[in-house]
Parts: sequence; C-alpha cells; structure tokens
Amino acid sequence: MISENLDFVKKNIESSCKKAGRNSDEVSLIAVSKTKPVSMLMEAYEQGCRDFGENKVQELVEKYEVMPKDIRWHMIGHLQRNKVKYIVDKVALIHSVDSLKLAEEISREAHKKQVTVSVLVEVNIACEETKFGVTKEAAVSLVHDIAQLKGVHVEGLMTIAPYTANPEENRQYFRKLKQLAVDISSKNIDNVNMNVLSMGMTGDYMVAIEEGATYVRVGTGIFGEREYPV
Repeated sequence: MISENLDFVKKNIESSCKKAGRNSDEVSLIAVSKTKPVSMLMEAYEQGCRDFGENKVQELVEKYEVMPKDIRWHMIGHLQRNKVKYIVDKVALIHSVDSLKLAEEISREAHKKQVTVSVLVEVNIACEETKFGVTKEAAVSLVHDIAQLKGVHVEGLMTIAPYTANPEENRQYFRKLKQLAVDISSKNIDNVNMNVLSMGMTGDYMVAIEEGATYVRVGTGIFGEREYPV
C-alpha cells in the first residue's frame, strides 16, 4: 500500500510542477509519520523517502534513535520551549517557530550543543483561531528579531491551510504566503533567506505546489488514516 501511495503522490507532484512550469526537484516530499509505527516508516524509507515529519518531540526522538541516520527529521507540530533541548541536534528543520521566546530557547540550546538550527516561521495565513502561527503582519518583525539570534537560521515560512473538501479554496492562502516570502526576501535581512515554503498537505498539496511550495507534508496520502491511541 505504502509503495503504491508514494508512487501516486510522486506522480502528482511531477504533474503539478509541470503545470506550474517548475522543475520537480524543487519540491521535497515530507512523509508525515506521526502515530505510525517504525515498520511503516521503514517501508517508506525503502521506497526512497528521506524526509519524515513528526508532531511530537517524544515520538520524533524515539524514531530518531532506531531509524537510519541519513533521514532528515522535520518538527512540524507545535513546539513547547521545554522540549527544545531534546531535538535541536536531531532535526533538519523546525517548521513551527511562532514566537520570539521559542526562537530564543532554540538559540540557547543550539549554543549548548554547538549546532546551527534551521527554522521556518509559522504563519497563520488564514487567521484561524484554532491554529498556531503568527499573523502575516507579525511575521515580518518576528523574522527580523530571530535574525539577530545566534545558532538559528531562518530558511523560510510554513503554514497550515484550513481543512477543506475543495483544495482550490486554499489557493488564496498559498498565494499569500508566497507573496509574504517575496516581500521578506526583498528586505535582504542578514541571516535570513526565504528559499523554503512549507505548505500543502494530503488534501491540497497539488495546489500548494502550483503556488510555490518547496516542501509538502503528506501523511494520510502515504500511510493511510492516522490511528490515535484510545
């Protein structure tokens, strides 16, 4: 199942890139593996997946310890400051930086472990009350502030678009995030680049790619429905 699902998703990525006049190697697929057992992740790994996304620190750390070391781990869930120390030297990218206090904690732990941590600023582009992330307006000043910190490098932006049955409804939000990245990039802030746009999930990643996504986060489309402990 996982092999067929991955083939399907990769073909969709290629066709979306073609439609948008983009090269398919501009888009990386993150297999969102939260709640899934290592055996399923290894199936995806054997099919060539090297980018895996987790929502919870404990789950990421447990999988990191037992899985191959060439995997790039992505922290895509809300990150509490007291958990930062467990992952700064294990993740390729933290997608969910939504406050200066969190960024400062990442900087402190990066200094202790002598690493540089790549981060994305999470933007609540649709202004949903139930979602984490800063407003579009606040994102610019947050990027400025994070740029002053040692051991942290802003690589771009991330958003979680609204859940919708019609992916076209989210095109406007992806477009806004891309424009925000262009606006921030034009300011030429030291220690900041806007090369990464993490947007699009199982239901809308094709539209996200058409609007400039460089990372798409697909879980259900690869592993099937999530199973939560009762």
